[in-house]
Amino acid sequence: MTETESVGESSEGGYGGLLGAFPYAVRRSESWLFRSYVVCAAVVAAFLSVVFTLALVQQLGATAGERFSIARAFVILVGLAAVAPTVTPVLLVARSHRRGADRRRGYEVGLALSGYLFVASLYGLVVATAPEQFQQTPQGLFAPLVSALYALPSTYALGIPAAGAAVIAGAHYARR
Repeated sequence: MTETESVGESSEGGYGGLLGAFPYAVRRSESWLFRSYVVCAAVVAAFLSVVFTLALVQQLGATAGERFSIARAFVILVGLAAVAPTVTPVLLVARSHRRGADRRRGYEVGLALSGYLFVASLYGLVVATAPEQFQQTPQGLFAPLVSALYALPSTYALGIPAAGAAVIAGAHYARR
């Protein structure tokens, strides 16, 4: 097999990794809601990647004299824990279409809704862990929710995105 034949086969039959999964999922998806989530996931994942890369650079500067720093590993771990569930629905749908798997009706919609819920849970984590000097008096329709998030102890706030990631897994297993 020549090099041009293998390139042609991979561009038609696959997506070529993480970055290629996004346009592949948009092209092959039947759900407009899921297509919108692919765009949202790309933007959120890019933003989170930049934020955690800058945080890692800051940690490298702060711990320059140390041989091993648990803080560096923690920044990488938290970054992966935020980005991985964000892109998981896109990767699951891309893999499903590439393999030609027969999924139940609503599979893409379920993953899109669970993905949006996870993105909202990341925002809930940020609100719940905001220091008191940055907390404002909640007003409007979401005032009770914001007040409850402010009242939540910071250690329990990690359960918010963990529950969001569990919903993604549940949506996948329930609709596959």
